[in-house]
Amino acid sequence: MAYDVEQIRSHFPSLTEGGLAHFDGPGGSQVPDVVGAAVARTITASISNKGTVTASERRASDVVAACRQALADLLGADPRGVVFGRSATALTYDLARALAKQWGPGDEVVVTRLDHDSNIRPWLQVAEAAGATVRWADFDPATGELTVADIEAVLSDRTRLVATTAASNLIGTRPPTRQISDAVHAVGALHWVDGVHATAHASVDLQALGADAWTCSPYKFLGPHCGVLAADPGLLETLRPDKLLPSSDAVPERFELGTLPYELMAGATAAVDFLAGLDDLDTPVDPADRRERLLTSFGALEKHEDALLARLEPALRAMPGVTVHSNAGRRTPTLLFTVEGRDPQDIYRGLAEHGVNAPASHFYALEASRHLGLGDAGGVRVGLAPYTDDADVDRLLTGLRALL
Repeated sequence: MAYDVEQIRSHFPSLTEGGLAHFDGPGGSQVPDVVGAAVARTITASISNKGTVTASERRASDVVAACRQALADLLGADPRGVVFGRSATALTYDLARALAKQWGPGDEVVVTRLDHDSNIRPWLQVAEAAGATVRWADFDPATGELTVADIEAVLSDRTRLVATTAASNLIGTRPPTRQISDAVHAVGALHWVDGVHATAHASVDLQALGADAWTCSPYKFLGPHCGVLAADPGLLETLRPDKLLPSSDAVPERFELGTLPYELMAGATAAVDFLAGLDDLDTPVDPADRRERLLTSFGALEKHEDALLARLEPALRAMPGVTVHSNAGRRTPTLLFTVEGRDPQDIYRGLAEHGVNAPASHFYALEASRHLGLGDAGGVRVGLAPYTDDADVDRLLTGLRALL
């Protein structure tokens, strides 16, 4: 079936509040009604800590199992390697500390200036604690490209881990993850990938991409506020995180501290199912064919977002004084721009007065913003989402023209 954006929008109660045009999806998407219903239904149901004896225990266990499988279907991963957490940042810190227990002086860790700080600072801090060396891979500020050659230039036989992004949350650049994985594995290192921004816009196949670990955040793809890590269960078995003595030592449970938020896990499952039905919301999603439907739906989503971007980007670039900093050949539908002589915050506030949510910042991609010459101010970010339509694009362009 055709991608029906109006039908999709009808499932987002927030889109009826004041008629706002939301271009702030990269910081957190709007949430469909089915996700809210799943959260409410689960948190108000008869539910206990997961187990096998009582009905409420079994309900909790079923919620957890369903969530792991849904996220595995979304990411092309093994459900036994899906770890649920407070946020992608928290999970990165937890796993970084566990991995760094195996490092010492002489070992090397690679980070890039393209990344969100959550895929930089944890590695810098644990490397310093372990006495390991940090090596930086730069991207081309003119094109926004991070190439496999940029990574290879800083690899050595002492490299233990390379942390890269699958898509820049600031300028949308999508580095060649598979090629980078091959280069990283050729020197015997692990490839940790921040998939937070990428997962919202393109289908993911963890095995095909060769990543050893992939983080993402359901609240960036229509779900509740939480974080997810997907990794090879075999790799997770080798790691010994700090944990409470009575808590499970099984994988992935050994990485999940405390009682899981069952309502959020139910919401994450509902978000994945909604994504799987984007091109046909009238047909319920069966877990048996969810992976196939996700691939089809993401194909339709990419076409929808590409069509909107093809309208928006040329018009934006043609505006006097506007500089678009999203220039990579392969990227998400995310544009960062600045206006000559204008503070990005002024543009942000001015657009808000026109009913357009397009925030301005470095968006925690601080190293990238500085490398682009934008300092700590960054720019105005415009991100497309499954619910973005032509009217939203028109409102953005009209508001910006009025400001200029």
